[in-house]
Amino acid sequence: MSINFGILSPFRLKISFSRLQTFVGLAAGVLSIAGALAAFLRPAPDKGVLMAIVQDAQTERAVSDATIEILTPRDALVKTLTPDWSGKARCTLDEGRYRLRVSHPRYRAEVREVQLISRENTEVRVQLRAGDPLGRSIRRLFHH
Repeated sequence: MSINFGILSPFRLKISFSRLQTFVGLAAGVLSIAGALAAFLRPAPDKGVLMAIVQDAQTERAVSDATIEILTPRDALVKTLTPDWSGKARCTLDEGRYRLRVSHPRYRAEVREVQLISRENTEVRVQLRAGDPLGRSIRRLFHH
């Protein structure tokens, strides 16, 4: 069976019904996959996305082996993250206030207060500064 679209278009197209069904099915599949992907990547209604970016304060290079602790305002641990190769770590959390504590053996720890809002991305840049030379000397003395 073929369908003539001559009435709808100045072009005379003859498309078989099975080809039309295939095209419509394929388009519906692509749209449903795209919709599912969009729903998956968007945070839940009462959640926000936290993106932490950790860098060396002097060189602005990524610090990928830092430890990022997400804490409640009363210092209860919520989650621990490790940045990727680019110094970025991402997580989805409930809306609310948090403390971010970023630490690394070669740097002084940094703490940031963060307010997450539902359905919004919050980016926090943390630049780590080298630890104090006296503390490093004492550690070297006792560890060697």
